[in-house]
Amino acid sequence: MTVETLALGCRLNSAEADTMAALATAGGLRDALIVNTCAVTAEAEAQARQAIRRAARDAPARPIIVTGCAATLAPARWAALPGVARVLTNDEKLRAESWNAPEAPPPAATIRRARAFLEVQQGCDHECTFCVIRVARGASRIWAPDDVLGAARQAVARGQREVVLTGVDLASWQDGARDIAWLARAVLAVPGLARLRLSSLDPAAVPDALFDLWRDEARLAPFLHLSAQHGDGLVLKRMKRRHAPEVVPALAARLRAVRADAAISLDLIAGFPTETAAAHAQSLALLDALHPVAVHVFPYSARPGTPAARMPALHSDVVRARAAALRASAAGHAEAAARARIGATEDVIFETAREGITAQGLRLRATTDMPRAGLRAMRVTGTEAAILLGEAAHGAA
Repeated sequence: MTVETLALGCRLNSAEADTMAALATAGGLRDALIVNTCAVTAEAEAQARQAIRRAARDAPARPIIVTGCAATLAPARWAALPGVARVLTNDEKLRAESWNAPEAPPPAATIRRARAFLEVQQGCDHECTFCVIRVARGASRIWAPDDVLGAARQAVARGQREVVLTGVDLASWQDGARDIAWLARAVLAVPGLARLRLSSLDPAAVPDALFDLWRDEARLAPFLHLSAQHGDGLVLKRMKRRHAPEVVPALAARLRAVRADAAISLDLIAGFPTETAAAHAQSLALLDALHPVAVHVFPYSARPGTPAARMPALHSDVVRARAAALRASAAGHAEAAARARIGATEDVIFETAREGITAQGLRLRATTDMPRAGLRAMRVTGTEAAILLGEAAHGAA
C-alpha cells in the first residue's frame, strides 16, 4: 500500500506533502495518510479535522500523521483526534530523521503531478496583524540556487514541463544581490523546461526586473498572483500590509503593458475587523478595475494571539455576506476572462486525461483524452462557467 497525502491550503503545502510521502516511503512506511494542515482560517482547520475523522472512519487501521501550520500551533489538539498516530511540527516534517529516511530532501518538488511545485522559500519576517503563519513557519529562509536548479532539472527529467516556484513569501527570496527575478531567469535556462510560473507575490516586493523577464521570455507564464488582501487603504494599514491600495492596479498595468495576454489573480480577505461598507466596496472596485481570472476569498476569522483578534469584529453574518459578494464578483470576472479566450489557441499542460491549465492559469477541459504532462496546443471552442472547453488545434500532436 502506498503513502497517501492530503494537503490543505497553499501550494507550498502540496509541494511539501509529496516530499513527505517520498521520505516516508524511503523510511519504510507503507499504508498511511499524511495530512498537511493549514491555519490561515478557522474554516481551513475545520476542513482538516473533518477529513481526519472521515479517514479514521473509512480505514480505522491506517495510521494518520498530521503536520502543517495548524498542527504546529496546537499539536496536542490534533493528536487527540481519532486515528492520529503522530503529529509533526513544520520544523520536523521535512527532516529525514522524522521519517527514518536515509537522507534529507532537496527542495520540495511534487513528483506525482504533471507540473512541479518547487519550494524555494520558507517562513516569513513580516507582521501582518491577521496572520499566524510567521509563528507556525518561523523566520524567512531560502533554498540555495544550486539546490533549486537541481530540483528543476530533476522535474524536467521526470517529464514535468512546467515548474511553479512557491514559498510563503516568494518575493523575499534573496541570495546576496540575487533576487526572485534572477532565480526565475536561472530556472528558465534549464534545458527542456516549457513553462515557468510564479506563485503568490507580495505587492510590496515585486522587483522591476521581473517585468523585463516577462517582456523578454515567453516561457514565463503571463500570470501574476498578488496577495492583495484588501482594496481599502485604512484596512490595509490595520492589517499592517506594506503596500498602498494603488500599488496592485499599477502592478497589473505594468504586466499588461509588456504582455497583452497577461492574467491577474488575487487573495482577498472579507470582513476584516472595523471594515465598513465603504471599505468593502473598495475591494469590489478593485475586482472591477483588474478583471482577475481568479480570486481566493478568505472570510476573516480571528486567529488567537494575533493583533487583529483584539480589534472590534464584525458579525459573522456580515463577514459571510461580504465574502459571498466578493466571490460572486470574482466568478463573473473569471467567466468573462474565459469567454474572451474562445477561438484562441492555448498551450495547455494536462494534469488529468481531460483537464489541464493554460499559461494564464485558466482550466481547460478537452473533448477527448490527452497525454498528461506534455504541452499541447488546444483551440478553445467554448466555455462552461470559468472553464475553457477545447479540442486539439489543427496539426497539433
